[in-house]
Amino acid sequence: MERGGGYRGRGRGGYRGGERGRGRRGRGDHHPPPQQPWIQPSHQTVLGQGQGDADWSRMGPQQGAGQGGATRGGYTGGGRSRNEGRGGWVPRPQQEKPSYSHVTESTGRGGHVGGPVSGPSSGPWRPAAGATTPPSPARPQVHEPALPPSPTQLVPAFAGMNVGEHLASTSSPQRSNRHDPIMRPDKGGAACVTTVRLQVNHFPVKFNPNSVIWHYDVDVRPVEPPRHGRPVKLPKTLLSTIRRKLFTDESNILPLLMTAYDGEKNIFSADELPEAEFEVELPEGEDMRSRRFKFSIKRVNELKLCKLKEYLTRNVSSIPRDILQGMDVVMKENPTMHMIPVGRSFHPAESYSEDDLGYGLTASRGIQYSLKPTFQGLALCLDYSVLAFRKKMPVLEFLKVHIPGFNVDDFWRYKRTVEEVLRNLKVTVIHRRTNQKYAIVGLTPKMTRDTTFPDANAPQVHVNIVDYFLEKYNKNITYLDIPCLDLSKNNKMNYVPMEYCVLVEGQVYPKENVDTIDRDAAVFLKEISLPKPWVRQRNICGMVRAEDGPCGGDIIQNFGIEVDMTMTSVIGRVIQPPVLKLAAPNTGKLMTVTVDKDNCQWNLVRKAVVEGRPIERWAVIEFNHDRSSLNSTFISKLIQRCMSLGMKMEQPLRYVKSVMRRDPDANSLRQLLGDVYTQARGNLQFILCVMSKKDDSYYFLKWISETKIGVVTQCCLRYHANKGQDQYLANLALKINAKLGGSNVELNGRLPRFQGEGHVMFVGADVNHPGRNKTSPSIAAVVATVNWPEANRYAARVHPQHPGKEQIVQFGQMCLELVEYYSRLNNVKPEKIVLFRDGVSEGQFDMVLNEELMDIKSTFEKINYFPTITLIVAQKRHQTRLFPESQKEGSRSGNIPPGTVVDTKIVHPFEFDFYLCSHYGSLGTSKPTHYHVLWDEHGFSSDELQKLIYDMCFTFARCTKPVSLVPPVYYADLVAYRGRLYYQAMERESPISTSASSSSSSSRSSASFRDWFKLHENLENMMFFV
Repeated sequence: MERGGGYRGRGRGGYRGGERGRGRRGRGDHHPPPQQPWIQPSHQTVLGQGQGDADWSRMGPQQGAGQGGATRGGYTGGGRSRNEGRGGWVPRPQQEKPSYSHVTESTGRGGHVGGPVSGPSSGPWRPAAGATTPPSPARPQVHEPALPPSPTQLVPAFAGMNVGEHLASTSSPQRSNRHDPIMRPDKGGAACVTTVRLQVNHFPVKFNPNSVIWHYDVDVRPVEPPRHGRPVKLPKTLLSTIRRKLFTDESNILPLLMTAYDGEKNIFSADELPEAEFEVELPEGEDMRSRRFKFSIKRVNELKLCKLKEYLTRNVSSIPRDILQGMDVVMKENPTMHMIPVGRSFHPAESYSEDDLGYGLTASRGIQYSLKPTFQGLALCLDYSVLAFRKKMPVLEFLKVHIPGFNVDDFWRYKRTVEEVLRNLKVTVIHRRTNQKYAIVGLTPKMTRDTTFPDANAPQVHVNIVDYFLEKYNKNITYLDIPCLDLSKNNKMNYVPMEYCVLVEGQVYPKENVDTIDRDAAVFLKEISLPKPWVRQRNICGMVRAEDGPCGGDIIQNFGIEVDMTMTSVIGRVIQPPVLKLAAPNTGKLMTVTVDKDNCQWNLVRKAVVEGRPIERWAVIEFNHDRSSLNSTFISKLIQRCMSLGMKMEQPLRYVKSVMRRDPDANSLRQLLGDVYTQARGNLQFILCVMSKKDDSYYFLKWISETKIGVVTQCCLRYHANKGQDQYLANLALKINAKLGGSNVELNGRLPRFQGEGHVMFVGADVNHPGRNKTSPSIAAVVATVNWPEANRYAARVHPQHPGKEQIVQFGQMCLELVEYYSRLNNVKPEKIVLFRDGVSEGQFDMVLNEELMDIKSTFEKINYFPTITLIVAQKRHQTRLFPESQKEGSRSGNIPPGTVVDTKIVHPFEFDFYLCSHYGSLGTSKPTHYHVLWDEHGFSSDELQKLIYDMCFTFARCTKPVSLVPPVYYADLVAYRGRLYYQAMERESPISTSASSSSSSSRSSASFRDWFKLHENLENMMFFV
């Protein structure tokens, strides 16, 4: 997710730059857009800034006087003619006819004007009342709904964001010619089949508006300058220790419990602190000299909470971002002191026997939370989080329980496994007193009895580590015939015998790896990670009251902050599910299907797909790791199931058995696929690949078949194939049909808002980021529908880009390629585009709106193409959970019903967003998707957009139920992940060339490197990724 550069990204007002989507953060990669005009949506207008009177009642603002001057709350204004400013775009609702008039000149708060003025202007004209000015032939006319009667019109747009981890610049960046997300067009939706009473894990935050929070900058540095002359970056743990020591020793002037520290440069205090420089002395250990540090305190700002109160009550329009950031640090102070921080979550320092997973692992039940400005005011959103940790224990003991069969007396047999298990883990040492943590680089090449290191005073002399430990620490090393741990850092050699090293607590073990070592432990971990709704709700209510949580202790009370421990009550609306189309199995005649009332699912019993592709040319490759083989009846069962679904299927042309090596070889696999393709005389529709287990060969198989050979592959595990269950065979058939261009299910009616003439394209975009491998590229993926009005077939494009970069570099070009393919297929370009963007946080909305959308529009303008566009962000990585208030309000599983939407109270105060749970939650607690509209040239009402997204969730090709995420986003995520598999295959095949390509941004973005990801022309417009 895009890095925002701490809080200094180009978010609105400087606040939104602080967080990455998907929970990460990093440096800012935003670039100013090219200086060229935008197409202003004619159904939007700009808020003026000025002195006109406004009625802030819920019934709506009254237009103030703003003729030729500054207007604050008028329906017109916001022009950027002679005065600089910025504007929030406000959509008008549809129920009223457009009111046309020339827009007078005013000082606006937006980068574009609401209409023509007497001076230079960037906005289009609006015709006077009664005029019939024809639209420009190149730019389609958009109907103008009238402004909504809402007080939010008078307040600049402000995203409901998670408060980030670092502080924003206190000065707001200039935002001329930039746009904010649109305002909500109405008071929320009204359409529903029923309503449900819900509890939401949003806890209202109260504060004393008369309180002041003092913000201080701190600078900590060693008294003794570093030997190499370069400044030393002190670790956060050391900084926190220094701060605690100082504030404990000087508690009369530096009260610890009246302050909150972010672990780096910022301290917030409920009392004034002296601006001074202090000296702090820390005893490092029994064998080390004391370390002295200078700790400087300098006031930055005085944060008056009355400004936050004024903002939340809509009495001021500017966002008090510095206050929100300070309050976030205050809320973190207590859990930081008592718990283990992991990303944005906090976990208890102790492990409990009932959560033991075996193999030196434990499950940890923690919390994750954020502060969210919402329609009801400031709220603490707190959720339950489970991770797997390695236990705090001696390294040798961990190896004994973690590696099956490990024997320290036969160490060299397990050396390679030990290195894999321990690499990059952190340890403390026990042969001397110190709290310092060290990262394991690897193992020493020699056993301990033969390990030496250069003497610090005489580098030409090598000291034996056994003698050194005996002489220096009076320690006899027991295990002499195993290596030491290499804890070296910054070219400073540091070897320590394993028996004196202990694993640090709180080191995360990947959940997906638990399944590979113990199936029962994986099942238990899944059970506690996915608790039933009432269990999760109970856990959350307990955690918000916990003494070690954000509300525990006396810290927040000392700042005049209080959290209401009661969950927020809201009314949810359940939307009517759509009627679907399937076909009769024998005749192929289309038939309507009504989904199940409770779970909104449908079945394929005595039903067929809408359009089944005939399968005449296909092959089977059975990959074996052992002597087991595929059941001889599987192929005939699959053919029979496809036939019953309306897919005519012949016998396979080729059936090949192959041995899959443990370390797959790309060349041999390519040879095999190529031979099968050639021997079947080419033009194979697909190859069915039966795998004995999940392994790395899958990466190679997909990469080679989809980028080199140009043939669709469908993989299945032999275990499931041999069971031959009907549901499994049906799911396999649905995937095959979708990949070959068939249509599995369609909506019986048109999508809302688009019942008229004109083609519509739906676009989904996502970026898949590397994990710890910082040289691996990020993978950008864009998918788009290619048929209308069915809108259920997609084409895809995938591109590598700079590691960690969330902004899609070639967004415009990728969209243009998809539009051109749509045009070739349908003989017309789409007039309307609805774009869904996945994987971005509120801190990156500005980048998506002002840079990615700008790129798309400017690319389209170059070919004189001006479609109307709606831009929506879909977010799954949030903490908001919805719980039925009683059993009768929920579904059979205890979750909220599918189709539940919430667009009041817990949503953004001003902007157009809502929570929609489109799926049936059978496992754990359902998580709604948060949709946030940034740009809208189609004038959607809340009801129309919510219904459109919900209906689309029924068109996902792989299953017979609605999915939790709108399909364009779901498919984009699949394509981006497929690109990640391509890179993993390439890295294994040619690590030197791929790493070289990844070593510099210029090489990575080169055409030769992108060619490794380029889809074969046979597949680039097919749904190979399903």
